[in-house]
Amino acid sequence: MSIFSAQEKARAQTRKLVLLFALTVLCLVLAVNAGLALMWWPLQRAGIGYPAYFFTVNTVVTLGFVLGGWWIESSNLSQGGEKLARRVGARELWESRALESGLDNVLQELLIASRMQAPQLMVLDREESINAFAAGWDEDDAVIAITRGALEQLTREELQGMMAHELAHIREGDTRLNMRLSGMVFGLEMVFNFGQKLCEPDDDGNRTGKSIPGAVIMGVGALGWLAGRWLRASVARQREFLADARALQYTRSKEGLGGALRKAQRMALAGSGALRFTHPAVQHMWLLGNTSTTAGNAASHADADTQFGTERPTWSDNHPPIAERIRRIYGRNMPPLPALEDKVFHFPN
Repeated sequence: MSIFSAQEKARAQTRKLVLLFALTVLCLVLAVNAGLALMWWPLQRAGIGYPAYFFTVNTVVTLGFVLGGWWIESSNLSQGGEKLARRVGARELWESRALESGLDNVLQELLIASRMQAPQLMVLDREESINAFAAGWDEDDAVIAITRGALEQLTREELQGMMAHELAHIREGDTRLNMRLSGMVFGLEMVFNFGQKLCEPDDDGNRTGKSIPGAVIMGVGALGWLAGRWLRASVARQREFLADARALQYTRSKEGLGGALRKAQRMALAGSGALRFTHPAVQHMWLLGNTSTTAGNAASHADADTQFGTERPTWSDNHPPIAERIRRIYGRNMPPLPALEDKVFHFPN
């Protein structure tokens, strides 16, 4: 599949999943109304009709929780890329350090290819894994944060591929899309929490009549929340494939991003690729998820150099398996790569 065909396929899949997200909210509203109507059915048969505006109130309250939760969470996440990166422990780039001195030059080359304005570069000193993430509502406040492990263990070409991937997320609006979907999932969770609150006993430990509608709302809300999480994860996986294809377009090199992923795969199979600090706000934004688990269990039953590419994502994984991404980049399975032996890699001027 060509680079551009891969991009269009990922965009088409995203559109379908976002439409399913909207349908999930609609189904949630219908299910709440249906569940509460079914609960009222015995009373209606006894001659007690539905209260005034029964379905209207149910719909407004349900949508109020969903949209209110979406607004609250989206507002919390849209405070700017730099603030979000600092919450994870990132700091500004230090040009005086050898490992960081040429990183801005790598970025400038990519900006020419991508025709984008420069995001702020930041470094995660405490992370020894190979990883990075992009944050920000749009290009004006965008940030790319890269781990110390990536700086130490990747070549210049591999760093270029990694940064091209993050620029692609910014260019495609993925940081904004991720924040909106996260807000919607939070709103769906609020419906579940509301039902759970109604089911709680009073001060004397007795459950009131609110427990019955509460159980209905909690059950429907749980299904909606799980569906929302699955859809958000599915969208995130497609956007990773899209950013990978964009990165190949910007760099015209498979060995850049492909090499970075293969080195991350090696660390994962060795059990040393896990992130030390994972904040929920950026969990879905990383180049790689928790790589100690996304690489699968191949190392436990075969040699890491020969056994790869058999893992499958779970329903809640925000990232595709590393081996699948590598396979799409190269068009075939590729073995993991060792990290640089000389950890101090100097950029050419």
